[in-house]
Amino acid sequence: MHALVNIQKYKEGPEGTTLVIDLPKLQIGELLVRKKIRSGELRIDDGRYISIEQRKKAYATIRDISDYTGYLPEVQKEWLKYLHIAKTGCEYFSLSDCSMDTAREFINTILEYALENGVPLSDYAVNRTDDIGKYLYFCLMKRKCCVCGKPGEIHHVDAIGMGRDRRTVNDSDLRKMCLCRYHHTIAHQRGMKEFEEMYKVYGIKVPDEDLQVSQQTNRALIFSPLWFNQGVSGRGASS
Repeated sequence: MHALVNIQKYKEGPEGTTLVIDLPKLQIGELLVRKKIRSGELRIDDGRYISIEQRKKAYATIRDISDYTGYLPEVQKEWLKYLHIAKTGCEYFSLSDCSMDTAREFINTILEYALENGVPLSDYAVNRTDDIGKYLYFCLMKRKCCVCGKPGEIHHVDAIGMGRDRRTVNDSDLRKMCLCRYHHTIAHQRGMKEFEEMYKVYGIKVPDEDLQVSQQTNRALIFSPLWFNQGVSGRGASS
């Protein structure tokens, strides 16, 4: 049984906290006696359940992925949930009432999955993220444009400087982002300040070693977009 309650009173003592709660429009006395219920689970509502905006982002990305794989959206959603559970170790959750943190982490997982596997998105990738810092870092590591999600190259927000060899200079203290050729051109045409305001992105500092390792990993990695053997024919799916 799951029900919303109102906390009327509380009293703290050496052994913990005693609560007096009210269950609106529910009569459960007979149930408690008949089943001899003496314990239950308490979940405090701190007002931070999944937001409408988070739900929209999650379902839009799920729909794009299902269009790519050929899976029905509801089936694809479950598959992606278990992908996230396997990745993070979290418990099973629902997009109707999960926490904002769980929703944010799930959006990270499915957006990263889409970008890493070349899933066409119906909106700019940056408009789908709910964790801009992690998203910008991921785009740099995987060489994906932080605006649209297409393959890109590193763009230095802080210039390296004339006469310095980009191949040997350590740029760990310089802000950078990953941009495709199209958005790289726009950044130069508009200037970084206007570009960042236009697309709501910004440069971040990343250790040079991280970028070098990620470049080697990206070259070596062969990643199937259906590595759980979804087994359904469709665009991008194996028959």
